[in-house]
Amino acid sequence: MLELNRQTQPAVQRHLITSLAHSEAEVLEAQRLRYKVFAEEMGANLPSASEGIDRDIFDKYCDHLLVRESGANKVVGTYRILSPDQAQKIGGYYAQTEFDLTRLLHLSDCMVEVGRSCVHWDYRDGATITQLWGGLAQYMQRSGHEYLIGCASIGIADGGHVAASIYRKLHRLYSAPVEYSVFPRNPLPLHALNQYLDAPIPPLIKGYLRLGAYICGEPAWDAEFNTADLLILLPVSRMSERYAKHFLKTRSGKQCLNG
Repeated sequence: MLELNRQTQPAVQRHLITSLAHSEAEVLEAQRLRYKVFAEEMGANLPSASEGIDRDIFDKYCDHLLVRESGANKVVGTYRILSPDQAQKIGGYYAQTEFDLTRLLHLSDCMVEVGRSCVHWDYRDGATITQLWGGLAQYMQRSGHEYLIGCASIGIADGGHVAASIYRKLHRLYSAPVEYSVFPRNPLPLHALNQYLDAPIPPLIKGYLRLGAYICGEPAWDAEFNTADLLILLPVSRMSERYAKHFLKTRSGKQCLNG
């Protein structure tokens, strides 16, 4: 999950529709948006950059959640979702490319992975983000899966000092029980970094923590995206009733996750 280290923009009244992609053309729209955000805006080195899209081997196994602005008829936000049965088909979760998930694999029959979250810069406001979160909550409710995992990312253009400081702050307050610990395959070198900066927690990570998520271990360094990634685990049972109701009701647009 690529975290954008910018404040969200003030909400503007728009007509937003949330749905799952039902065709290759709609998936391609999401991949083009991901390219614009990850490569053009954040400088990620993507293997599929020559095509103007962000694509990897996991995409065809995932459901793709889309937020579309109906007036402009364009996808302005996306998440991709890997269900337990599809993870089994491809041989594992994307997060396993960055972390040893051995201590979580006993949950894999009921564990959904989310990733590649992004929002177009012009629509990076509360309304669009609420639509994404609402669609994700609705997906979890309808599927009946009990756990959500994902890699929440922090940019390391500064060399990693901000990421190290954020991890130190979050580790004290939100660490997962030891039986849910994961271990980075390419660890961010925390010992060599300043861990005492007064760094703000990125909005996406803050949102997960408010819902009841755990931080499952030290950050991994993702060289392709040049980010520090934290493995997030959210047991649905920990989501407070207040937040569940907030994200399950339609606010600024329409949600339609049929099929």
